[in-house]
Amino acid sequence: MLVLRAVGRVLDLIIQGDAREVGIYDAGQVFWNTRLEFGLSGNIDSRWEVRIMSSIAIALIVFGCVFGGALLGTFLRTVLPEHHLSAESKNIVELGMGLVATMAALVLGLMIASAQGSFGTQRSEFIQMSSNTILLDRALASYGPETKEVRDLIRRVVLRTLNQIWPEDSSQSAQLDPLVARSEFVFEKIGALAPQNDAQRSIKDQALSLALNLAQTRWLMFEETGSSIPMPFLVVLVFWITIIFVSFGLLAPPNATVIATLFICALSVSGAIFLILELDRPFRGLIQISSAPLRDALAHLGQ
Repeated sequence: MLVLRAVGRVLDLIIQGDAREVGIYDAGQVFWNTRLEFGLSGNIDSRWEVRIMSSIAIALIVFGCVFGGALLGTFLRTVLPEHHLSAESKNIVELGMGLVATMAALVLGLMIASAQGSFGTQRSEFIQMSSNTILLDRALASYGPETKEVRDLIRRVVLRTLNQIWPEDSSQSAQLDPLVARSEFVFEKIGALAPQNDAQRSIKDQALSLALNLAQTRWLMFEETGSSIPMPFLVVLVFWITIIFVSFGLLAPPNATVIATLFICALSVSGAIFLILELDRPFRGLIQISSAPLRDALAHLGQ
């Protein structure tokens, strides 16, 4: 009932022509709002619920479509005339579903590669940002004691960034907006340094370059927070998998073993979609980029 209510709301948004584009995260928000209305939030940590609810909602919708397709195929087997289930008809169905299964496998592989690539890229950028933070602090330490203020500012920015992306307060959600951390002040403070010799001028130039790279990386990570999986890909893939399961139910005898097998297969497919969506959001949800690199950087700042 809960899944059907969420699906109904998404369809209502589409039919009514809502000003916003109805995407996979809108579906997740509809599911979350529906869950709140039903009073099922419970005592589970609200931050983790909100983070994974979107992916769970979509996975449940996929499961409902796929397993519903299998049940539809089983029902059609009982109502179709006998000549529709002849050997020749079954051969055509099997050939057609083989073609659809091949296309579905290609699209699924493309989605997995896209999600994994997005996750790996942002993880590499995050590690690079953490290491550049340490290098910047070390360069400023070599400049002289007059950089103590800017080094303290870097430490505060790193602490603010950690609390921004991985907030200690469970009621807050992760944010990636660089303006919240006020990291631009670091660049201004370094630019205000007055070098007294060639060595300090060289260190200042290196520090400015590192600070600029840090800002570029942070904004790049912010711009990459959007989904790398186009909504049409997901819709078409679910449609293909659903009609494949319709053919399974149509061709297989309706017994408990067949139904249980189709149930497990549908659950596996929805689990794969869930993992893909989780990989596509590396700073939110169940599968996250670890904060360890930035925490390690914080431990080395100011030494």
